[in-house]
Amino acid sequence: MKIGDRIKVVAIPALEAETKAIFELCVGRIFPILGIVPVPEIGTELLELHVGEVVGKPPYMHSIWIEKEFVTSADPATMD
Repeated sequence: MKIGDRIKVVAIPALEAETKAIFELCVGRIFPILGIVPVPEIGTELLELHVGEVVGKPPYMHSIWIEKEFVTSADPATMD
C-alpha cells in the first residue's frame, strides 16, 4: 500500500466509544490513503484517511489513522 491508493475499511480496532463511532461509519467505505506512518512497536503501519464525508462534512474535516490490517485494496487489479 502506498499514498494515493484507494482502500476499503473492512473492520475496526478496539476503541473508546467516542472514537469508535466515526470508525464504524467508515466500514464498507472507500478512501484514498493520505499518509503512512510505520509503528515498529506494534509491527504495523498506520494509514491516514480523511473521512469527514461520513458525517456530512468535507473529507478533510475529520481524519483517522487505522492499521493496515483493517483495510483491503479497493482496486480490483490488486485485490487478493
